Amino acid sequence: MSSMIASIIRRRLLGTQRRKFTRDERGAVAVEFGLLALPFFAIIAAILETAVVFLSGQILDAAVQDVSRLIRTGQVHQMGINSPAKFKERVCERLYGLFRDCDALHVEVTKGVNRFADVSISPPIDRANCKVDACDWTRPETFNAGEGSSIVVVQVYYKWPTIIDIGGAHLGNLGDGTRLMSGTTVLRNEPYT
Repeated sequence: MSSMIASIIRRRLLGTQRRKFTRDERGAVAVEFGLLALPFFAIIAAILETAVVFLSGQILDAAVQDVSRLIRTGQVHQMGINSPAKFKERVCERLYGLFRDCDALHVEVTKGVNRFADVSISPPIDRANCKVDACDWTRPETFNAGEGSSIVVVQVYYKWPTIIDIGGAHLGNLGDGTRLMSGTTVLRNEPYT
């Protein structure tokens, strides 16, 4: 009988304490914030990184277009721009400090084909080996601005370092986690002499 009385008392006392505990809402906001803070800030960071990567790609493309106009008009010959390094300097002037290392740009300016339809553009990285090896450039930098009326292909590449990696989801499109950005244009030089 004493054990039955003890169990009734225990149920009654613990039952009220349990009910009080489940009804107590102090600290609920802190618990909810703790549960939602990490995903919320991860999404905000991913949005910011996406915006910066998009902006950087647009700025790189605009810089390549602007500097390529110097090739098209023949001003590169007058200004003494005759190497990839000098062309990089001109592109870097238009990147507004957004790119950390302008020396990391990869420049290929080639006088190529006789028709626009024959132009072939491909990135200078072997994506198959990039997952195993470091993602190094597979072609050397070149600079040949051609002469008047020639077709010129201008390609500038940059490996943008990505920061946010949430469970393997990141903006990198290369095996080392960087994103290959490019600014490319194909143009016909004006008929200068």
